[in-house]
Amino acid sequence: MAANEKTIIVGPQTVECSAGAGRMQCMQVKESASAAWTNFYSHIEGFTYEPGYEYVLKVKTEKIENTPADASSIKYTLVEQVSKTKK
Repeated sequence: MAANEKTIIVGPQTVECSAGAGRMQCMQVKESASAAWTNFYSHIEGFTYEPGYEYVLKVKTEKIENTPADASSIKYTLVEQVSKTKK
């Protein structure tokens, strides 16, 4: 795996979360099966989320310069959808 690639697990449902501009729905993600779920405030380019499925994704991360205060400074791009499991 390249230095800027990582595997993340995406949970089967979104939760309401608040980001700079107000309330939104966040995907739940974790980086290992034993880790706790965390809110994911960004989106993953090339990935279409479907509720009710747990995904294992390989993503590429890129640092973005000069981002707005309420935006992520990291751009996520789908490299590979490793699995999609009905939950």
